[in-house]
Amino acid sequence: MRYAAAAVALCLALAPGAASAQQLYRWTDAAGGVHVTDTPPPPSAREVEKKTFRGSVVETDQLPFALRKALKVAPVTLYTAPSCKAPCSQARAALNRRGIPFKEIVVWNPETNAELKRVSGAFDVPTLTVGGMVQKGFEQGAFDSALDIAGYPKSGEVPARTQAAAPAPQGYARPPAAEGSSPPAAEAQKPLGPYAPHFSSEQKK
Repeated sequence: MRYAAAAVALCLALAPGAASAQQLYRWTDAAGGVHVTDTPPPPSAREVEKKTFRGSVVETDQLPFALRKALKVAPVTLYTAPSCKAPCSQARAALNRRGIPFKEIVVWNPETNAELKRVSGAFDVPTLTVGGMVQKGFEQGAFDSALDIAGYPKSGEVPARTQAAAPAPQGYARPPAAEGSSPPAAEAQKPLGPYAPHFSSEQKK
């Protein structure tokens, strides 16, 4: 249980999107329990290791073996966009519930648009890649199937995560709504620009 708690602490502390460096301590107590804390260990601690983590780097050496193995063979990437609301939130929440560390790429300019096209053959968001598998649009069953095939732990086998949405890229701004439009109409009239990802009718929510 102590080892599992340490793994959970690392998962949360190292969630992609962390903005600043963080000092963590890994140590063993007198009973052999492994701890990971952001405060210095007590004087009686043994095998003390200091680790500094920056940005969105995820250190995997303390994750459960099955999760660590799947991440190495089939890393998970979620493609979203600032204009993608409910479906991208649902996709992100599904990965968090299952405890899956993932990289999030915000599609908003020619470079990220070209990357999405390269990996998926389309411009749809959300798009999930699990190794070489691609799922366009959010569908819980399809997400679970891709993760199952890649060998990721089933739901409930590892703790849930709390990875937040990636921030909107610097310089991204929505055009203003047409004057006098009601909120739903105004939202529909907002031009997304030549590099905006596509949405199905079900995804425009």
